Amino acid sequence: MMQLFRKIGLIAMFAIFIIGCQTVEPYDYTEFKKSKPRSIVIIPPNNNTVEVNAPYIYLSTLTQPLAEKGYYVLPVTVIDQFLKENGLPTPAEMNGIPLEKIDKHIGADAVLYIKINDWGQKFMVVSSVTTVSAELKLVDVKTGAVLWESTAIASRDSGDGGGGLAGMLISAIITQVMASSIDNTHEVARFANTIAINHQSRGLLDGPYKTPSK
Repeated sequence: MMQLFRKIGLIAMFAIFIIGCQTVEPYDYTEFKKSKPRSIVIIPPNNNTVEVNAPYIYLSTLTQPLAEKGYYVLPVTVIDQFLKENGLPTPAEMNGIPLEKIDKHIGADAVLYIKINDWGQKFMVVSSVTTVSAELKLVDVKTGAVLWESTAIASRDSGDGGGGLAGMLISAIITQVMASSIDNTHEVARFANTIAINHQSRGLLDGPYKTPSK
């Protein structure tokens, strides 16, 4: 697991280095500070990819980083089941719920909307890349104001197996064979969310239940 995060981390650090060469404007938290949300309900993501399992795999990677940031996150499986039992069987329909109904029947301070734009493994000649990219938007349930927006993105490259071209070809074959039983998207998605939520100048502000660092 640590080796996986080191590989993803190298890619993320490279991306941060590239961004660091540009001017990154700090996020405008004016609406967020007015709202001061304490609880968040996550609506199952809209999926713009062909991976049918992407929304629920991605959904499972959000509760922990949001809770660690100091927010009460309504149980995602309970919310999903509640919405399905009330005539909204798909994420697309769930994302169309009026805010006043979320306020009345669920009662969270803010709702997190997600749009998945890239998901899964792409196989090259001598390597594979697992990529996750999603747009996040946090909205105040009572006012409809956008409190925070970000793009969660991360990639993992399978790398090479050593030994020049022959080694890379062997590595690529092994990766493709193992892909049917090992899915890296969960780990990559979790890493992407951690980066987006904890970004120094554009991440989510600490919530009221944030545990002080020792």
